[in-house]
Amino acid sequence: MKKKKIGINASYLRKPNTGIGQVTINFLKTLNKLLPDNVEVILYLEEDFSSRLLSANNFTKRIFLPFWKRDDLVRKILWEKYLLPKQIEKDKCDVFIDMYQCPANVQSYTEAQHIMIVHDIIPKLFSEYLDNWRKKLYWNLTEQGIKSADKIITVSRRTEKDLIQKLGIDQAKISVNYIDVDEIYKKDISTEEKQKENTRVLAKHKLKPGYILAGGGYEKRKNIEGVVRAYKSLLEKNRKEHFLSDFPDLVIYGKILPRKLPLATDINKLLKEFNLTKKVKLLNLVPQKDLPALFRNAKLFVYPSLYEGFGMPVLEAMSVGTPVVTSKFSSLPEVGGDSVLYCDPRNVDDIAMVMKNILTKEDLRETLTQRGKDRSKQFSWEKFTEKILNIISEV
Repeated sequence: MKKKKIGINASYLRKPNTGIGQVTINFLKTLNKLLPDNVEVILYLEEDFSSRLLSANNFTKRIFLPFWKRDDLVRKILWEKYLLPKQIEKDKCDVFIDMYQCPANVQSYTEAQHIMIVHDIIPKLFSEYLDNWRKKLYWNLTEQGIKSADKIITVSRRTEKDLIQKLGIDQAKISVNYIDVDEIYKKDISTEEKQKENTRVLAKHKLKPGYILAGGGYEKRKNIEGVVRAYKSLLEKNRKEHFLSDFPDLVIYGKILPRKLPLATDINKLLKEFNLTKKVKLLNLVPQKDLPALFRNAKLFVYPSLYEGFGMPVLEAMSVGTPVVTSKFSSLPEVGGDSVLYCDPRNVDDIAMVMKNILTKEDLRETLTQRGKDRSKQFSWEKFTEKILNIISEV
């Protein structure tokens, strides 16, 4: 019996700290366990990665680059739109899966059925992201790629609605398939191991437990400025009302972006302006292995993002039992359900009020901890991967 050949755009394996990188890694790990014997997988890559991730029997790697080697949008367009479809045709794939939205127009070169995972269409919703001709060109080509796909998988109902309303995609082409978080957040470890990990991470980052945690990126869309303003408001209110005897520090993780980027929050300028440099600690980029303990030792995690295609940091916090304050907009209620507290991300007073509720009510924190852990179990890489395998079997 002839093996079915599946090609996968796994380019983001070279960027494991990104959301798409995490989805790619965990999907492939799970696919490796669930893959039927009559299926062969070819991974298309721009850089090599550790083969320990996957079994050598079922997976083949194709690593190639265009003549333009610089890692920028020109290279992405050349690789995704032209070289990738040609290689898929050369390999005679039956099905091709794009792990993210991109310009790949597979039908121009091959008869392979094209499945594309669309995480969000943020550049279509926020035109300020398209601040030069290269970004505009890339997004226009990406829209064409999305429209040309035979089947689209979205990671939330919000993104499904956006595709229908903003790009005119037929709902019959779309399947909603929720992602999960890395297994490190759900790993069952002993109390002793947990204590060792907590001690190591707190000492490494010079923290004491009980802080307020925020992060996930400094793009203006992520609304770190709203968090800082709400924190400043609460801090000043506490000095008058004394509702907390020891007001916690605010800790923010995430790579600090260059100030020249038009959509970057200038966090250092903001902290100096609000005189908060001694109360707010910036950790910059934190290794994945440290994040579960970083979440676990926070009194709450605040994530009032203005827009998300899914909202992985919220699920990461829920998975380890950290109470969450997040936005009532976009996909975030799909993730949080009734296990988090919601705020209007555009209203600093509302963010502060919800934060105060959690900080001052121990029973509420305990309830949110348990609800978050319970709800996080509804998300699973096995479910995500099995649904994709079902879609493959139908095309």
